[in-house]
Amino acid sequence: MFNNVYRLVRPRQIVRTTTTIHLENDSRVTVRPLFLSICRADERYYSGSRDAKILAEKLPMSLVHEAMGVVVADPTSTFEVGTPVVMVPTHAHKHDEEIGDNYLRDSRFASSTEDGFMREYVQIESDRLIQVPKTFKYEMASFVEVVSVALQAVRRLESTMTSHRQTIGVWGDGNVAYITAVVLKELFPEAQLYVFGKHEEKLGYFSFANTINIERIPLNFSIDHAIEAVGGQGSETAINQIIDVISPRGTVVLSGVTEDLVDINTRMILEKGLTLSGSSRSTKKDFEDAITIIAKNEEARLRLELMIQNINEVHNISDINATFDEDMNMPWGKSIMKWEI
Repeated sequence: MFNNVYRLVRPRQIVRTTTTIHLENDSRVTVRPLFLSICRADERYYSGSRDAKILAEKLPMSLVHEAMGVVVADPTSTFEVGTPVVMVPTHAHKHDEEIGDNYLRDSRFASSTEDGFMREYVQIESDRLIQVPKTFKYEMASFVEVVSVALQAVRRLESTMTSHRQTIGVWGDGNVAYITAVVLKELFPEAQLYVFGKHEEKLGYFSFANTINIERIPLNFSIDHAIEAVGGQGSETAINQIIDVISPRGTVVLSGVTEDLVDINTRMILEKGLTLSGSSRSTKKDFEDAITIIAKNEEARLRLELMIQNINEVHNISDINATFDEDMNMPWGKSIMKWEI
């Protein structure tokens, strides 16, 4: 069977490559993508803002690792044909529950170390698929991956938190920070949740949390634990601001991605006895737990659905380019491609 794969070959240039897939003698499930969600990592590849050496190593490559689709063939009989599923982008060659598939150095990842989901059909292992609950909008299901990433960060925080957990802070006012705050609100309902950002219009979306502009943090203000979800050039300032206001023995989870080395106040880390923990990507269990949390909590589901800011029907490469261009100019929320190629 012929299969069209849409790959970025150089910044802003996507080409269609026709490949052949063989349904017979292949134990993988065949999925037809329905909705694909664009993230900042996709944008960096598309715009060419990644280092030129990295682009040369990775391209050509199909983008997008946030997606849901429908099963069209399953030789394992795990799923019925027509079942809506979320696709897990982490492709582990072995499993280590203690470490996590997402941290194993030989694991691969869609739209980073192997082709993403911008394909007519995706052949994928059955254990990398999770059925979408009937209560989910397909558009929202397409970015469950980000929810799973936020849940991974929160679990990392939880694993080293002291019993002092009355106040939790999230640094950042973008998409990842918003989703992280939604997850924290569900898992730590008794804690005072604070979100620190610099864009008042974005902070306005965090109606379920206390918001503080990073330029106007009150004197002597403190929090027990924090998650940094800023990334980029602002991560250095955010991390050091957290170190300044966090209480002794607090845990700081770093989840924002930056291409550059950052200087942080190690002296105060030592004096306060802080724990810094890195968090990246997620596991299948994170996906499952994220879906359970959303399915059981209508408020969380509605808050996540609020992120759907742009849905484009995609019929050709021009539509893909248009959606990426729109997304790069959109200050907040998710751009979704209704995949009709």
